[in-house]
Amino acid sequence: MSAVITPEEMARVQSYLQNKFKNTGFALKMREKAKDSVELLLNGEFIAVIYKDDEDGDISFDLNMSILEEDLPGSL
Repeated sequence: MSAVITPEEMARVQSYLQNKFKNTGFALKMREKAKDSVELLLNGEFIAVIYKDDEDGDISFDLNMSILEEDLPGSL
């Protein structure tokens, strides 16, 4: 079951990502139409969506990152 992400949760998740990856370029941004997820930006560029899951009282935040083939470096 998805749930609304609060500003406090956004700040905590953002801080976690910045600390975990040692990169202050991570920022979270509210989505206009969806309240159960936020956009993840890296140095101002959209890279993923983070969803809040509140199943049976166990809260988790799931990162969904799609990588387009056209964005990958040349073939191996």
